[in-house]
Amino acid sequence: MHSVRAKVKKMAKKDKEELYSKFTSRQKKFLEALKDVGGNITAACMKTGIKSRNTVYKWMKDSDFASEVESINEESLDYVESKLMTAIQQDNITAIIFYLKTKGKKRGYVETIENNINTNAFEDLMKKLDEEEDKDK
Repeated sequence: MHSVRAKVKKMAKKDKEELYSKFTSRQKKFLEALKDVGGNITAACMKTGIKSRNTVYKWMKDSDFASEVESINEESLDYVESKLMTAIQQDNITAIIFYLKTKGKKRGYVETIENNINTNAFEDLMKKLDEEEDKDK
């Protein structure tokens, strides 16, 4: 079992190296910075001296580059989710409520807002006019 995991990891590393070989050094630096700043494109641009986010969005027209950006964002999300789970395990009630509101929706853990909207304003206006006419009599 351990050797299978090692082989998969080795293959993934090889695939990543092959993928990165397609990118310019500037793109590679950006992707590394993107990992460091948790997926924040503006911060990664600042860290690497890229003057405009538009540069990154142009690079993202390349599906391989866009896929790597998405992968970095997913890794960042995984990390934050693990921190949320740690907080839940430490009985942090705010974290528990947040988790239930987001992951427990299908079980009814949602906040609802009641909106009482009268769609027939004309009818209300007519009733008010009738009431005013009755007062005047």
